[in-house]
Amino acid sequence: MKAVILAGGFGTRISEESHLCPKPMIEIGDAPILWHILKYYAHYGVNDFIVCCGYKGRVIKEYFADYYLHRSDVTFDLSNGGEMTIHANVAEPWRVTVVDTGLNTQTGGRIRRIHKFVEGERFLMTYGDGVSDIDLDKLIAAHGHSGKTVTLSAIQPGGRFGVLDINDRDGSVTGFREKSDDDNSWLNAGFMVMEPEVFGYLDGDDTIFERAPLERLCADGKLGVYKHEGFWQCMDTQRDKGKLEALWSGGNAPWKVWAE
Repeated sequence: MKAVILAGGFGTRISEESHLCPKPMIEIGDAPILWHILKYYAHYGVNDFIVCCGYKGRVIKEYFADYYLHRSDVTFDLSNGGEMTIHANVAEPWRVTVVDTGLNTQTGGRIRRIHKFVEGERFLMTYGDGVSDIDLDKLIAAHGHSGKTVTLSAIQPGGRFGVLDINDRDGSVTGFREKSDDDNSWLNAGFMVMEPEVFGYLDGDDTIFERAPLERLCADGKLGVYKHEGFWQCMDTQRDKGKLEALWSGGNAPWKVWAE
């Protein structure tokens, strides 16, 4: 199964760093948050990735082109024509397809543009700026049992996100609305499982996946949910980045489900 990562936005809320690189390449510890997301998926045996890039996408391409340089110790022998020796070569079992999905393309348009790369198969999708300790095996199993076209994960963090109305009898999403201050509802955390039928809900580059497509899926009874009561954190702002940095540097990062 492939995992699609949306990594093309401008990251305007964290412009202190995103003016230099796309938000998924902002580092937590010594690695981009995109690397953390791929390591999470790889822990569950998902090693085939499609990265939808746009804003400063060349930075993502260059990172994977020089991955060994980023993750290994290197000797440059300048006295011998610049000969390079890589020590303790760090290999990952990853296949990463980086697709330029357009500078101003919206989320639904980015997913639509990678249609040919998923080859008519079920696939995973998430955003390139959030981490979690969601049990991916349980999420996929829940989707398989639901018969839905899309299953999204839901969390209850509080804050500034739109909320989901959920039918607890069959696990369907029945509506979307703005969050009120006293609302303890479930919110879309990304980390989705999708059937290829989802492409029938995507119209063009200006399609915002979280609006019309999800609303239509909801109306058709094709949108399911997996409730996650553990950790989830997106990196929208510098404050969010600080939280993630503190967890990682303190050795308390819940999303680090992989072994060294």
